[in-house]
Amino acid sequence: MIARIYSAAVYGLNGYQVEVEVDISSGLPSFTVVGLPDAAIREARERVRSAVRNTGLEFPLARITVNLAPADIPKEGPAFDLPIALGLLAASGQIGLEELKGFTLIGELSLEGWLRPVKGVLPIAATLHRNGHRKIILSEQNAPEALSVDGVEVFPARSLGEIVAHFRGGPRLEAALTGSLGATNPFNHQFEDFADVRGQVAVKRALEVAAAGGHNLLMIGPPGSGKTMLARRLPGILPPLTQEESLEVSKIYSIAGLLPPGTGLIQRRPFRSPHHSLSQAAMVGGGPFPRPGEVSLAHHGLLYLDELPEFPRKTLEVLRQPLEDGQITLSRAKASITYPASFMLIASMNPCPCGFFGDPVQECRCSLRQVRDYRSRLSGPLLDRFDVQVEVPRLPYADLEDAPSGEPSTLIRARVRQARQRQQQRLAEHGLFYNAQMRAPHLRQWVRLDRPGRALLKAAFDRLGLSARAHDRILKVARTIADLAGQVDVSEEHVAEAIQYRSLDRGLMV
Repeated sequence: MIARIYSAAVYGLNGYQVEVEVDISSGLPSFTVVGLPDAAIREARERVRSAVRNTGLEFPLARITVNLAPADIPKEGPAFDLPIALGLLAASGQIGLEELKGFTLIGELSLEGWLRPVKGVLPIAATLHRNGHRKIILSEQNAPEALSVDGVEVFPARSLGEIVAHFRGGPRLEAALTGSLGATNPFNHQFEDFADVRGQVAVKRALEVAAAGGHNLLMIGPPGSGKTMLARRLPGILPPLTQEESLEVSKIYSIAGLLPPGTGLIQRRPFRSPHHSLSQAAMVGGGPFPRPGEVSLAHHGLLYLDELPEFPRKTLEVLRQPLEDGQITLSRAKASITYPASFMLIASMNPCPCGFFGDPVQECRCSLRQVRDYRSRLSGPLLDRFDVQVEVPRLPYADLEDAPSGEPSTLIRARVRQARQRQQQRLAEHGLFYNAQMRAPHLRQWVRLDRPGRALLKAAFDRLGLSARAHDRILKVARTIADLAGQVDVSEEHVAEAIQYRSLDRGLMV
């Protein structure tokens, strides 16, 4: 007898339906799984066998063949344990096939028959909703994820025995309601406040400009000047995620297995701060079944790279494509997958190996050659992609002790939000959301300099030897500064401030 059970899996950022076909025929006892399964699926044979027996059900001693269709797509993970188990029970006549129709089954089984959570439930639920399959049975811990998708009927379960009882006419599984499980999300915490930061007025202004326009930012300063402290406060002045952005970010974390069980949608923008020892694959993603890397985990949020020159050069160079395209394509023998990777890149670095080049108090111990070698670890094309490059000087004692508390993040966020709204209204027809996304045609349309502004930009271009990319990025930053001021036109003062945010071009480092 053949039983057909519906399940689902993840490919890239989306789910797809999988039909689990179970055939039981006469012959020597065997258990075969086909359909390009990985090791975890092949091991499901032992988990299912033990779970069925320890639940008090009969495991058929016959020739068992399980097919995961479509058979040409590689499949991975333990999420097929539950549909395989129920397919066996249906094919052997222990539960009725009619009762299973309309349900999608996902879950890993323990040897005792308990249901465990799996990765990727959120994109799976979204896909099932689009395809009209609205009923899903899964682990209680995965239920809040699935409930984040409106219109999906979620039936949480704790064990295989509960599910079998449901289909045998025993105690019924109850559909969960949105919010009934009390889902919380550890990603939705409050970020640190700018009110705690004393001094560094110019740097805080640069951070506000970067946040308002979605610009990449590089901070250069000696150790202990507050670069990391300032970067960690930047998420607190960004506007909250929209519902669409929240769903997209949560999908990525669900696929990566970083959305803890029992949690719903991520509401705050991601802040990723990987160590400089991470590999190229960890940065962009990888593996036999490509998984999201740091650039995708920072989607719609911030990727902070502390001590930028300490990162391997190859690891940094792979950032160039996602910084330009807002996505990353991972090509492997088994699959080619594109993940979104639209993020703000925030980085910090010392001006030299010892960190005190140009410091008025601490003497630099580095030779000119050492400073140049340190600087050469970063390629020109990568540095050009930082719209805002700002010096973070040592904090004077007077600022540390006597300066008043800084402006709270709530006030800065209000200004950033207003500037972003102006950009969205202006750029909506082009499908863009903030100034950093503008291309040359958009700059010609929306950044029209007056005569003094053009003269100033030309003088800076010639004197500093700016590249064409740096020229365009100055225009983008100037447009953002004008938006923060609530002005329609970009004037000379906006261009002047934008030029000040090109510290490397102005010769901070030799």
